[in-house]
Amino acid sequence: MTDLVRFSVSLEETLLSKFDKEIKKDNYPTRSKAIKDLIRESLIKKEWVKGKNVVGTITLVYDHHKRELTSKTMDIQHDYHNVIVSSQHVHLDHDNCLEVVIVKGHTREIVDLARKLKTTKGIKYSTLNMASTGKNI
Repeated sequence: MTDLVRFSVSLEETLLSKFDKEIKKDNYPTRSKAIKDLIRESLIKKEWVKGKNVVGTITLVYDHHKRELTSKTMDIQHDYHNVIVSSQHVHLDHDNCLEVVIVKGHTREIVDLARKLKTTKGIKYSTLNMASTGKNI
């Protein structure tokens, strides 16, 4: 573990009060932990913007009865096999499925894959969750 550094921050009282209420709702044990998470989130977003090698997940919800949808999403994923680490398919009910695709690679390719999956006709919901390899944070 690295050495801890203490520093002070000046904020308007109303902003700090709002922050404290939010971190209390989220059950943060301390302001420090909440601020660390905010800093890490900011650094991760910058990794994605800079086009570095990153990791993340693509979450899809769809009706598997939709004609040829499963085949289309599978074809798209095969086109991007180099950035897909794994995928998990879950049956939500008789009609709907949840699929989580774990990705690792260059930002551009991952964003392109996520866009292609999201815009496939029949996808009800899709989101790309950015994460970090942890090397730069």
